[in-house]
Amino acid sequence: MSSERFTRKINQEVVDFIHSRRSLQLASIRDDGAPFASYAPFAIGDECLYVLISEIAVHARNLLANPLASVLIVEDEDSAEELFARKRVNYLMDAEKLQEDSPEWKTGVDTLHQRLGERILNLSTLGDFKLFRLIPREGRYVKGFARAYQLEGKTLAGEAVNHMRDGHRKREA
Repeated sequence: MSSERFTRKINQEVVDFIHSRRSLQLASIRDDGAPFASYAPFAIGDECLYVLISEIAVHARNLLANPLASVLIVEDEDSAEELFARKRVNYLMDAEKLQEDSPEWKTGVDTLHQRLGERILNLSTLGDFKLFRLIPREGRYVKGFARAYQLEGKTLAGEAVNHMRDGHRKREA
């Protein structure tokens, strides 16, 4: 398979996998520098993910103070063939808070509404809910043992895909 065709195949797998999930794991950084993990339902935008989070939640306050985040979208363990090699994609992302009166806010809320339903329309009217656009810096797609790929570029599927061939090694006796 040609390199270009291989990249397109992995790109499509990543996009299909993201579309198959409805929530993501979100790691943010607290004021004291400690990591904090949570989750949020999400929608897929133009090379970004949208999350609507109450500022009452720790992860929203963390993103407002420090917009660097890590996102993990992972296969359900109940349906995984191998618990130790669940299909997943993770990203290092920049979180951008969107202004309530902006066209970007409307696009994000509409995108979330189409994907997640009516509740988004109610939550988006509450003043404590903030809409974040999560923009990838880089990513990694893992579809099993010895099948891990670095996603380079600021896109969800990766502008370039590199098979990570340096893998597991046996311990020396």
